[in-house]
Amino acid sequence: MNTQSKIQMVDLQGQYQKIQHEMDKAVVDCMREAAFINGPQVAQFQKNLETYLDVKHVILVANGTDALQIAMMALELKPGDEVIVPAFTYVATAEVIALLGLVPVWIDVEADNFTIDVKQLEQKITSKTKAIVPVHLYGQCANMEEIMTIAQKHNLYVIEDTAQAIGGDYLFASGKIQKAGTVGTIGCTSFFPSKNLGCYGDGGAMYTNDSMLAKKIKMIANHGQEVKYYHDIIGVNSRLDTLQAAILNVKLPHLDTYIDARQKAAAYYDSALNGIEEIQIPHRVSYSTHVFHQYTLTIKNGKRDALKQYLNDHGIPSMIYYPVPMHLQKAYVMDKYPKGCFPISEKLCEEVISIPMHTELTETELVFITGTIKQFFEK
Repeated sequence: MNTQSKIQMVDLQGQYQKIQHEMDKAVVDCMREAAFINGPQVAQFQKNLETYLDVKHVILVANGTDALQIAMMALELKPGDEVIVPAFTYVATAEVIALLGLVPVWIDVEADNFTIDVKQLEQKITSKTKAIVPVHLYGQCANMEEIMTIAQKHNLYVIEDTAQAIGGDYLFASGKIQKAGTVGTIGCTSFFPSKNLGCYGDGGAMYTNDSMLAKKIKMIANHGQEVKYYHDIIGVNSRLDTLQAAILNVKLPHLDTYIDARQKAAAYYDSALNGIEEIQIPHRVSYSTHVFHQYTLTIKNGKRDALKQYLNDHGIPSMIYYPVPMHLQKAYVMDKYPKGCFPISEKLCEEVISIPMHTELTETELVFITGTIKQFFEK
Protein backbone atom coordinates (compact mmCIF):
# COMPACT_ATOMS: atom_id res chain seq x y z
CA MET A 1 0.00 0.00 0.00
CA ASN A 2 1.37 3.41 -0.99
CA THR A 3 0.45 5.24 2.21
CA GLN A 4 1.74 8.60 1.09
CA SER A 5 -0.52 8.83 -1.99
CA LYS A 6 -3.64 8.03 0.03
CA ILE A 7 -3.35 10.55 2.84
CA GLN A 8 -5.76 13.46 2.55
CA MET A 9 -6.72 16.37 4.78
CA VAL A 10 -10.37 15.36 4.35
CA ASP A 11 -11.54 12.09 2.82
CA LEU A 12 -15.08 12.77 1.61
CA GLN A 13 -14.93 9.95 -0.94
CA GLY A 14 -14.15 7.36 1.71
CA GLN A 15 -16.93 8.70 3.92
CA TYR A 16 -19.40 8.58 1.01
CA GLN A 17 -18.54 4.99 0.15
CA LYS A 18 -19.65 3.83 3.61
CA ILE A 19 -23.10 5.39 3.21
CA GLN A 20 -23.36 5.14 -0.57
CA HIS A 21 -26.57 3.10 -0.71
CA GLU A 22 -28.64 5.39 1.52
CA MET A 23 -27.06 8.52 0.04
CA ASP A 24 -27.73 7.48 -3.55
CA LYS A 25 -31.34 6.65 -2.70
CA ALA A 26 -31.87 10.02 -1.01
CA VAL A 27 -30.45 11.90 -4.01
CA VAL A 28 -32.40 9.87 -6.58
CA ASP A 29 -35.63 10.32 -4.59
CA CYS A 30 -35.02 14.05 -4.58
CA MET A 31 -34.44 14.09 -8.33
CA ARG A 32 -37.59 12.08 -8.99
CA GLU A 33 -39.70 14.39 -6.83
CA ALA A 34 -38.18 17.46 -8.55
CA ALA A 35 -39.06 19.71 -5.61
CA PHE A 36 -35.66 21.35 -5.64
CA ILE A 37 -36.60 24.40 -3.55
CA ASN A 38 -38.31 23.93 -0.16
CA GLY A 39 -39.04 20.26 -0.82
CA PRO A 40 -40.17 18.00 2.03
CA GLN A 41 -36.57 17.02 2.86
CA VAL A 42 -35.89 20.60 4.01
CA ALA A 43 -38.63 20.55 6.64
CA GLN A 44 -37.57 17.05 7.68
CA PHE A 45 -33.94 18.04 8.16
CA GLN A 46 -34.99 21.11 10.11
CA LYS A 47 -36.97 18.93 12.52
CA ASN A 48 -34.22 16.34 12.74
CA LEU A 49 -31.60 18.97 13.56
CA GLU A 50 -33.86 20.63 16.14
CA THR A 51 -34.23 17.25 17.83
CA TYR A 52 -30.49 16.51 17.70
CA LEU A 53 -29.56 19.93 19.11
CA ASP A 54 -32.51 20.05 21.55
CA VAL A 55 -33.30 23.58 20.37
CA LYS A 56 -36.72 25.06 19.61
CA HIS A 57 -35.95 26.57 16.22
CA VAL A 58 -33.56 25.77 13.37
CA ILE A 59 -33.63 28.06 10.33
CA LEU A 60 -31.86 26.64 7.28
CA VAL A 61 -30.00 29.01 4.94
CA ALA A 62 -27.67 28.92 1.95
CA ASN A 63 -24.33 29.04 3.79
CA GLY A 64 -22.66 29.84 7.09
CA THR A 65 -21.74 33.40 6.10
CA ASP A 66 -25.39 34.16 5.33
CA ALA A 67 -26.28 32.73 8.73
CA LEU A 68 -24.00 35.23 10.48
CA GLN A 69 -25.28 38.15 8.40
CA ILE A 70 -28.95 37.30 8.86
CA ALA A 71 -28.40 36.86 12.59
CA MET A 72 -27.05 40.41 12.86
CA MET A 73 -29.87 41.74 10.69
CA ALA A 74 -32.47 40.00 12.85
CA LEU A 75 -30.99 41.55 15.98
CA GLU A 76 -31.37 44.96 14.29
CA LEU A 77 -27.73 45.92 14.61
CA LYS A 78 -27.24 49.34 13.01
CA PRO A 79 -24.28 50.96 11.20
CA GLY A 80 -21.81 52.17 13.80
CA ASP A 81 -22.76 49.53 16.37
CA GLU A 82 -19.76 47.66 17.76
CA VAL A 83 -19.40 43.89 17.66
CA ILE A 84 -16.66 42.12 19.58
CA VAL A 85 -14.97 39.38 17.55
CA PRO A 86 -11.70 37.45 17.95
CA ALA A 87 -8.70 38.59 15.94
CA PHE A 88 -7.83 34.93 15.28
CA THR A 89 -10.65 33.57 13.13
CA TYR A 90 -11.87 32.93 9.60
CA VAL A 91 -12.78 36.05 7.64
CA ALA A 92 -16.54 35.33 7.40
CA THR A 93 -17.00 36.29 11.03
CA ALA A 94 -15.67 39.79 10.36
CA GLU A 95 -16.86 40.07 6.78
CA VAL A 96 -20.54 40.30 7.63
CA ILE A 97 -19.82 42.91 10.31
CA ALA A 98 -18.17 45.12 7.69
CA LEU A 99 -20.85 44.48 5.06
CA LEU A 100 -23.55 45.72 7.44
CA GLY A 101 -21.60 48.86 8.35
CA LEU A 102 -20.94 47.63 11.87
CA VAL A 103 -17.64 48.16 13.65
CA PRO A 104 -15.50 45.11 14.47
CA VAL A 105 -13.84 45.34 17.87
CA TRP A 106 -11.04 42.80 17.87
CA ILE A 107 -10.15 40.81 20.95
CA ASP A 108 -7.24 38.45 21.52
CA VAL A 109 -7.66 34.72 22.08
CA GLU A 110 -6.33 32.34 24.71
CA ALA A 111 -3.04 30.79 23.65
CA ASP A 112 -3.91 27.22 24.58
CA ASN A 113 -7.47 26.83 23.26
CA PHE A 114 -7.61 29.50 20.50
CA THR A 115 -10.96 30.93 21.63
CA ILE A 116 -11.96 34.40 22.84
CA ASP A 117 -10.09 35.55 25.96
CA VAL A 118 -12.90 36.25 28.43
CA LYS A 119 -10.49 38.04 30.78
CA GLN A 120 -10.22 40.85 28.21
CA LEU A 121 -13.90 40.97 27.35
CA GLU A 122 -15.29 43.64 29.67
CA GLN A 123 -12.55 46.12 28.83
CA LYS A 124 -13.65 45.94 25.17
CA ILE A 125 -17.25 46.90 25.95
CA THR A 126 -18.36 50.50 25.30
CA SER A 127 -21.70 52.28 25.05
CA LYS A 128 -21.74 51.32 21.35
CA THR A 129 -21.21 47.60 21.91
CA LYS A 130 -24.23 45.54 20.90
CA ALA A 131 -23.00 41.97 20.42
CA ILE A 132 -20.24 39.43 21.05
CA VAL A 133 -19.33 36.76 18.49
CA PRO A 134 -17.48 33.86 20.13
CA VAL A 135 -15.92 31.50 17.58
CA HIS A 136 -15.72 27.84 18.60
CA LEU A 137 -12.48 27.34 16.73
CA TYR A 138 -11.25 23.92 15.57
CA GLY A 139 -14.11 22.09 17.33
CA GLN A 140 -14.04 23.26 20.94
CA CYS A 141 -16.37 25.80 22.54
CA ALA A 142 -15.36 29.17 23.88
CA ASN A 143 -16.09 29.81 27.57
CA MET A 144 -19.79 30.43 27.00
CA GLU A 145 -20.86 30.47 30.65
CA GLU A 146 -18.59 33.42 31.43
CA ILE A 147 -19.39 35.10 28.11
CA MET A 148 -23.13 34.87 28.80
CA THR A 149 -22.69 36.26 32.31
CA ILE A 150 -20.85 39.29 30.94
CA ALA A 151 -23.32 39.69 28.05
CA GLN A 152 -26.30 39.65 30.39
CA LYS A 153 -24.63 42.16 32.70
CA HIS A 154 -24.17 44.60 29.80
CA ASN A 155 -27.37 43.70 27.89
CA LEU A 156 -25.51 42.35 24.85
CA TYR A 157 -26.45 39.77 22.25
CA VAL A 158 -24.27 36.68 21.77
CA ILE A 159 -23.96 35.14 18.30
CA GLU A 160 -22.15 31.81 18.43
CA ASP A 161 -20.07 30.93 15.38
CA THR A 162 -20.25 27.18 15.69
CA ALA A 163 -19.30 26.26 12.11
CA GLN A 164 -16.40 24.14 13.37
CA ALA A 165 -18.05 22.68 16.46
CA ILE A 166 -21.44 21.22 15.49
CA GLY A 167 -22.18 18.23 17.68
CA GLY A 168 -19.97 19.46 20.51
CA ASP A 169 -21.29 19.67 24.07
CA TYR A 170 -20.98 22.69 26.36
CA LEU A 171 -20.69 21.68 30.02
CA PHE A 172 -21.98 24.17 32.59
CA ALA A 173 -20.59 24.33 36.13
CA SER A 174 -24.00 23.15 37.37
CA GLY A 175 -23.69 19.96 35.34
CA LYS A 176 -26.16 21.05 32.67
CA ILE A 177 -25.15 20.19 29.11
CA GLN A 178 -26.15 22.03 25.93
CA LYS A 179 -25.08 21.54 22.34
CA ALA A 180 -22.63 24.04 20.89
CA GLY A 181 -24.49 26.91 19.29
CA THR A 182 -27.57 26.69 21.52
CA VAL A 183 -26.27 28.70 24.47
CA GLY A 184 -26.18 32.23 23.02
CA THR A 185 -28.90 34.41 21.51
CA ILE A 186 -28.37 32.83 18.09
CA GLY A 187 -26.10 30.02 16.94
CA CYS A 188 -24.76 29.94 13.38
CA THR A 189 -23.23 27.05 11.49
CA SER A 190 -21.99 26.00 8.07
CA PHE A 191 -22.54 22.74 6.20
CA PHE A 192 -19.54 23.28 3.90
CA PRO A 193 -18.50 19.81 2.64
CA SER A 194 -15.42 19.53 4.86
CA LYS A 195 -17.30 20.35 8.06
CA ASN A 196 -18.06 17.60 10.58
CA LEU A 197 -21.63 17.65 9.25
CA GLY A 198 -21.15 18.68 5.65
CA CYS A 199 -23.37 18.62 2.58
CA TYR A 200 -22.26 18.28 -1.06
CA GLY A 201 -22.31 21.98 -1.77
CA ASP A 202 -23.02 25.05 0.35
CA GLY A 203 -25.40 25.19 3.27
CA GLY A 204 -25.88 26.76 6.66
CA ALA A 205 -28.23 27.14 9.61
CA MET A 206 -29.15 29.28 12.59
CA TYR A 207 -30.55 28.09 15.91
CA THR A 208 -32.44 29.88 18.65
CA ASN A 209 -34.87 29.20 21.49
CA ASP A 210 -36.54 32.59 21.00
CA SER A 211 -39.72 32.05 18.96
CA MET A 212 -40.22 35.71 18.02
CA LEU A 213 -36.61 35.97 16.90
CA ALA A 214 -36.92 32.77 14.89
CA LYS A 215 -39.97 34.18 13.08
CA LYS A 216 -37.99 37.30 12.17
CA ILE A 217 -34.98 35.28 10.99
CA LYS A 218 -37.22 33.21 8.71
CA MET A 219 -38.70 36.35 7.19
CA ILE A 220 -35.31 37.95 6.56
CA ALA A 221 -33.99 34.79 4.91
CA ASN A 222 -37.08 34.74 2.68
CA HIS A 223 -37.01 38.22 1.13
CA GLY A 224 -38.52 39.79 4.26
CA GLN A 225 -41.86 38.09 3.74
CA GLU A 226 -44.05 35.93 5.95
CA VAL A 227 -46.83 35.76 3.35
CA LYS A 228 -45.70 35.39 -0.26
CA TYR A 229 -45.39 38.71 -2.12
CA TYR A 230 -46.00 40.75 1.07
CA HIS A 231 -42.63 42.12 2.18
CA ASP A 232 -42.78 43.56 5.69
CA ILE A 233 -39.05 43.98 6.30
CA ILE A 234 -35.91 44.14 4.19
CA GLY A 235 -34.57 40.66 3.66
CA VAL A 236 -32.32 38.50 1.54
CA ASN A 237 -32.68 35.30 -0.46
CA SER A 238 -30.97 32.52 1.46
CA ARG A 239 -32.23 28.95 1.62
CA LEU A 240 -30.91 25.43 1.81
CA ASP A 241 -31.54 23.46 -1.38
CA THR A 242 -33.73 20.38 -1.10
CA LEU A 243 -30.91 18.23 -2.47
CA GLN A 244 -28.52 19.39 0.23
CA ALA A 245 -31.16 18.82 2.91
CA ALA A 246 -31.63 15.26 1.63
CA ILE A 247 -27.87 14.68 1.88
CA LEU A 248 -27.74 16.13 5.41
CA ASN A 249 -30.68 13.98 6.48
CA VAL A 250 -28.59 10.93 5.61
CA LYS A 251 -25.47 12.19 7.35
CA LEU A 252 -26.97 13.59 10.56
CA PRO A 253 -27.61 10.15 12.17
CA HIS A 254 -23.92 9.38 11.60
CA LEU A 255 -22.63 12.63 13.15
CA ASP A 256 -21.89 11.21 16.60
CA THR A 257 -20.06 8.28 15.00
CA TYR A 258 -18.06 10.73 12.89
CA ILE A 259 -17.16 12.72 16.01
CA ASP A 260 -16.09 9.54 17.79
CA ALA A 261 -13.79 8.63 14.88
CA ARG A 262 -12.22 12.08 14.98
CA GLN A 263 -11.73 11.89 18.74
CA LYS A 264 -10.04 8.50 18.45
CA ALA A 265 -7.67 9.83 15.77
CA ALA A 266 -6.95 12.85 17.99
CA ALA A 267 -6.17 10.56 20.94
CA TYR A 268 -3.66 8.68 18.78
CA TYR A 269 -2.03 11.95 17.72
CA ASP A 270 -1.91 13.07 21.36
CA SER A 271 -0.20 9.90 22.52
CA ALA A 272 2.36 9.91 19.71
CA LEU A 273 3.26 13.62 19.74
CA ASN A 274 2.87 14.72 23.34
CA GLY A 275 6.48 14.04 24.27
CA ILE A 276 8.04 16.28 21.62
CA GLU A 277 9.29 19.42 23.33
CA GLU A 278 8.71 21.78 20.40
CA ILE A 279 5.10 20.68 19.87
CA GLN A 280 2.05 21.78 21.82
CA ILE A 281 -0.82 19.35 21.23
CA PRO A 282 -4.42 20.67 21.36
CA HIS A 283 -5.46 21.66 24.86
CA ARG A 284 -8.78 20.36 26.19
CA VAL A 285 -10.89 22.70 28.30
CA SER A 286 -13.06 21.39 31.14
CA TYR A 287 -16.24 23.09 29.93
CA SER A 288 -16.48 21.67 26.40
CA THR A 289 -16.04 18.47 24.48
CA HIS A 290 -13.78 18.66 21.43
CA VAL A 291 -15.17 17.42 18.11
CA PHE A 292 -11.90 18.01 16.20
CA HIS A 293 -12.96 19.71 13.04
CA GLN A 294 -9.22 20.31 12.91
CA TYR A 295 -6.34 18.81 14.85
CA THR A 296 -4.10 21.83 15.27
CA LEU A 297 -0.58 21.77 16.65
CA THR A 298 1.43 24.76 17.86
CA ILE A 299 5.06 24.53 16.73
CA LYS A 300 7.68 26.39 18.73
CA ASN A 301 11.08 27.88 17.85
CA GLY A 302 10.09 29.06 14.37
CA LYS A 303 9.97 25.56 12.89
CA ARG A 304 6.37 25.53 11.67
CA ASP A 305 7.01 26.38 8.03
CA ALA A 306 9.91 23.94 7.78
CA LEU A 307 7.71 21.21 9.24
CA LYS A 308 4.99 21.98 6.73
CA GLN A 309 7.46 21.66 3.86
CA TYR A 310 8.85 18.41 5.32
CA LEU A 311 5.38 16.92 5.54
CA ASN A 312 4.62 17.99 1.99
CA ASP A 313 7.86 16.39 0.78
CA HIS A 314 6.69 13.13 2.35
CA GLY A 315 3.20 13.24 0.85
CA ILE A 316 1.39 14.46 3.95
CA PRO A 317 -0.95 17.44 3.52
CA SER A 318 -1.27 20.14 6.16
CA MET A 319 -2.94 23.53 6.43
CA ILE A 320 -2.40 26.77 8.29
CA TYR A 321 -5.62 28.06 9.81
CA TYR A 322 -4.91 31.03 9.77
CA PRO A 323 -1.76 32.74 8.44
CA VAL A 324 -2.80 36.36 9.12
CA PRO A 325 -4.84 37.71 12.06
CA MET A 326 -7.92 39.73 11.18
CA HIS A 327 -6.57 43.11 12.35
CA LEU A 328 -3.64 42.76 9.92
CA GLN A 329 -5.70 41.66 6.91
CA LYS A 330 -5.53 44.40 4.27
CA ALA A 331 -9.31 44.74 4.06
CA TYR A 332 -9.66 45.27 7.83
CA VAL A 333 -6.61 47.31 8.80
CA MET A 334 -7.42 50.17 11.20
CA ASP A 335 -4.98 52.63 12.72
CA LYS A 336 -6.14 51.83 16.24
CA TYR A 337 -5.14 48.17 15.81
CA PRO A 338 -1.45 48.21 14.80
CA LYS A 339 0.75 45.16 14.62
CA GLY A 340 1.59 43.99 18.11
CA CYS A 341 -1.70 44.84 19.78
CA PHE A 342 -2.93 41.22 19.75
CA PRO A 343 0.25 39.27 20.51
CA ILE A 344 -1.35 35.86 21.03
CA SER A 345 -3.23 35.93 17.73
CA GLU A 346 -0.17 37.17 15.87
CA LYS A 347 2.03 34.48 17.41
CA LEU A 348 -0.47 31.72 16.67
CA CYS A 349 -0.52 32.74 13.01
CA GLU A 350 3.20 31.98 12.96
CA GLU A 351 2.97 28.70 14.91
CA VAL A 352 -0.24 26.77 14.16
CA ILE A 353 -0.44 23.89 11.72
CA SER A 354 -3.35 21.50 11.18
CA ILE A 355 -2.59 17.93 10.16
CA PRO A 356 -4.97 15.41 8.53
CA MET A 357 -8.18 14.94 10.50
CA HIS A 358 -11.24 13.16 9.18
CA THR A 359 -13.48 10.18 9.77
CA GLU A 360 -11.59 7.74 7.56
CA LEU A 361 -8.05 7.95 8.95
CA THR A 362 -6.52 4.50 9.33
CA GLU A 363 -3.99 3.38 11.91
CA THR A 364 -1.45 2.90 9.11
CA GLU A 365 -1.90 6.53 8.09
CA LEU A 366 -1.74 7.76 11.69
CA VAL A 367 1.50 5.82 12.26
CA PHE A 368 3.02 7.27 9.09
CA ILE A 369 1.96 10.86 9.84
CA THR A 370 3.20 10.85 13.44
CA GLY A 371 6.36 8.96 12.51
CA THR A 372 7.19 11.55 9.86
CA ILE A 373 6.66 14.39 12.33
CA LYS A 374 8.94 12.66 14.84
CA GLN A 375 11.60 12.24 12.15
CA PHE A 376 11.52 15.97 11.45
CA PHE A 377 12.22 16.88 15.06
CA GLU A 378 14.90 14.21 15.42
CA LYS A 379 16.91 15.58 12.48
